Amino acid sequence: MSEFKQLYSPLIQSAKWYSVQSWALEQTSHGAWLLESASLSRRLAQYCQHFTVTVLAQTMISNSHLSVMERQLIGDSDCLEREVMLYGDQQPWVFARTLIPITTLSGAEQDLVDLGNIPLGYRVFNDRNSRRDALEVANLGTQQQPRWARRSRLWINEKPMLVAELFLTESPVYAKEKGC
Repeated sequence: MSEFKQLYSPLIQSAKWYSVQSWALEQTSHGAWLLESASLSRRLAQYCQHFTVTVLAQTMISNSHLSVMERQLIGDSDCLEREVMLYGDQQPWVFARTLIPITTLSGAEQDLVDLGNIPLGYRVFNDRNSRRDALEVANLGTQQQPRWARRSRLWINEKPMLVAELFLTESPVYAKEKGC
């Protein structure tokens, strides 16, 4: 498991993020995935028999370890950092890194600490008062062989968190582009 964290966590953290308006995503097969405003986990689960989540790491980190942009998006609070791998039929599809400010982990949202292998999207998008904004996209591959990632701020009861997701090679986001 740690090889995924060692490989993908630095990629996500060093990504150069662009607004979705910088890309012509609407005309592409991967655009619908990158622009998904509801639960990515629920959408992925429709493309496999067995959808699972494995927690790679979950630790408290100081706000001094956040980038300037991350602090601008979610505030200056220390955060719970949750890194997971999303699998479809035992194939690694998405590496995700979530930053949940300590201030978000209060009241009804304190259960976010105890999600374990439950997808974050299942919990967040079950709440009427949830939304996604500040969506940004990055290509961590090449133009010929893109490796798409997205970052967005999720809100639950007006409390923020930041999720970055890297779509791995076997992910259905690339299925149509492979001619499937």
